[in-house]
Amino acid sequence: MFARKIRVEYSSPQGPKPCPLKWLDNFAMRNFTNASEFDDTLPVSDGLIEIGTNVGLDEMCKAMQHWFRTKGYLGQGSELTVSERETPPARLSGSRS
Repeated sequence: MFARKIRVEYSSPQGPKPCPLKWLDNFAMRNFTNASEFDDTLPVSDGLIEIGTNVGLDEMCKAMQHWFRTKGYLGQGSELTVSERETPPARLSGSRS
């Protein structure tokens, strides 16, 4: 269900920083009942959220940025970046490299 690993960062004067787990969890829980398109989201750690295949990255980025600004987490000058991490190919047990 949560097949995609997504990196979520925000811009700061010191450079990109991972969004705190608190922010990601707040977005996911708020959307659990209010926005069904984001039901397939699972915050894992700072800057990392796992999502289902039906969740659109652009839509999620816009919704997260709006929610983070509404909650006061993200300042007006900061931007959110959402990117899909490459998942390494699965290895068969017993195979050697």
